[in-house]
Amino acid sequence: MYLDALSFLEDERDAFRPYEALDALTDEQLDTPVDAAGGWSGRDLMGHMIVWQEVALDTAKELAVGEHSATMDRLEAQWDSAPDAGDRMNAAAIDRFRAMPMDEVRRLFRTVSGELRGYLTVVPESRWIKHSTHQEWFFGETIEHYEEHAKELAAILGSV
Repeated sequence: MYLDALSFLEDERDAFRPYEALDALTDEQLDTPVDAAGGWSGRDLMGHMIVWQEVALDTAKELAVGEHSATMDRLEAQWDSAPDAGDRMNAAAIDRFRAMPMDEVRRLFRTVSGELRGYLTVVPESRWIKHSTHQEWFFGETIEHYEEHAKELAAILGSV
């Protein structure tokens, strides 16, 4: 995988950049469900990206000051607790963002990814880039996750 933090951070930034087009949509466009996106709206996709970036951010904050992340451990245990746990966690996140004012969704969408990148610059590389489990986890919450939802992004952007 990655041998240095800068390469990871550049790839993460490049992978997230296409999602920023969502912020150019009107509130009405963001709230319109799109069949080709599994019924998700742009707001839903934004919220889904934000919630997992927030998890990665909380993990980075913990790894900046210590060897372990209670957030990572808790979420991994929760995800593995039942066959449908991930679906329930994702549904709860989407509900959270559907109930949130659009201005707040946009604010978080504009700031959380940059804050995550900023925190990762202060996490010692030995705790994430040179720690294979942690690197894989951050990759999964960011770059890989963005790639997994490229179809939904294209469908939402293509619907307007």
